[in-house]
Amino acid sequence: MGPNALISAMFLLVVLLAGGRAQTSEERTAQYFAGVRQNPPLLLSFLRDMPKGGDLHIHLAGAIYAESWIDFASQDNLCVDRTASTLLPPPCDVSCARYTNKPAVQCAYGDHVFYNQLIDAWSMRNWNRGEGSGHDHFFATFDKFQLAAINRVGSQLAEVASRAAADHLQYVELMHTADDARSAELGSKLGWDDDFSRMREKFLEGGLKDVLSMTRQDLDREETKQRQILRCGTADADAGCGIKIHYLYQVLRGMPPEGVFAQILLGFELVQADSRFVGLNLVMPEDWYVPMRDFKLHMKMLDYLHSLYPKVHISLHAGELAMGLVPPEGLRFHIRESVERGHAERIGHGVSVMREDDALGLLKEMASRKILVEICLTSNDMILGVEGDNHPLPTYLSRGVPVALATDDEGVARSDMTREYLRAAESYKLSYPQLKRMARQSLEHSFLLGASLWQGDFQMVPVCATDRTKNGKVSPACQKFLEGSERASMQWRLELEFARLEARY
Repeated sequence: MGPNALISAMFLLVVLLAGGRAQTSEERTAQYFAGVRQNPPLLLSFLRDMPKGGDLHIHLAGAIYAESWIDFASQDNLCVDRTASTLLPPPCDVSCARYTNKPAVQCAYGDHVFYNQLIDAWSMRNWNRGEGSGHDHFFATFDKFQLAAINRVGSQLAEVASRAAADHLQYVELMHTADDARSAELGSKLGWDDDFSRMREKFLEGGLKDVLSMTRQDLDREETKQRQILRCGTADADAGCGIKIHYLYQVLRGMPPEGVFAQILLGFELVQADSRFVGLNLVMPEDWYVPMRDFKLHMKMLDYLHSLYPKVHISLHAGELAMGLVPPEGLRFHIRESVERGHAERIGHGVSVMREDDALGLLKEMASRKILVEICLTSNDMILGVEGDNHPLPTYLSRGVPVALATDDEGVARSDMTREYLRAAESYKLSYPQLKRMARQSLEHSFLLGASLWQGDFQMVPVCATDRTKNGKVSPACQKFLEGSERASMQWRLELEFARLEARY
């Protein structure tokens, strides 16, 4: 049989298998994906190349790998407590003798034992369950490398963008306390007031507007550094230059109430003043004393300020809990309260959802209101010990709750988005169409500006419905629509990437 006859026979077989019609490129891709599911190297290769849309749950500091922190600390001439692996300000002992307890970080470059010690202390590398709490080790890393973060925001942004591009992402919503907690300090200075309206006016008149102005200026400077590091605008530009980054102002909810209120207020004000900020989120471990004690108070703050700034988007960490981490009553209401009182449009983690009161009713409400859950499989395993059948991802899927995969703290966890997709595919036997849907959901439920490319269940809007992503050409009417919507243009770009991937199969 000649090559042309062989090709014809193979095509006929494909048509017969597809029930008398030629398979679509998506169906052929799904068939290939199913065929390599039991071949981890080929599965990894496929998922590395797969377009993944956006990462909606990623913390800036937690996204940086320990090797980078060592470089940043060395460049800033920082020291380290050899016993605790915690960074310290200079002066350092530059002798690099192994007996000194305050060596310069540069010493680690000539001492592989010391270098590896820092990486293990500043990340989850080499951690195992027999050595103690993953939760405690994970969150302890931040205080250890925090000093290196102060002057290196631009470098951090560059690393996040470059890795996102390598992961075939297009968009990142980055959680970042962009004011370096100045608003919390202002809140502590001006003090608490039980009257939210009066406290808001006191903070705005007492210096919060100045904090807002400084925050925007700081971000201007750091984004300039980011572009310089990535060589944006040059012939040698890093692929990270093509990543769209927006910010969620990151509220540190472990602070005293007046500090938390000031941060939340700044978050709302920033979104109104600067288009780079698209929403806010409350962070720090949900199980810590202050976040547990003040949880309902924080929801009241959000409820009040949402009434004044109704267009500002909110995503909230909720349900990043497991049985035994807190008393049972602490597991019964955080997700529901975040949705109903905190006005969350997305929930981060949502691991303890089945411990909520009327859990099935809550899932029905989330599905009806299209509240997306940001699924962070690797960190949920490391921090909470929740994985496999114990994770609610299959439950969310079966109940129609929208979900998207996210990295959370990929540097500390030694992960990336490709690993999250691999973990989802292997642990839950998800199909290519299911993973593709998650990627689409990430942009659909992002806080990008403008109308969606989709209506209903991922049916393209009429103005673009007759256009085809295969050749990238669009009609004038569709082009005008895309140019008028940041969201739709990003979604169209994702469809182009899917078309390119599927054309291979």
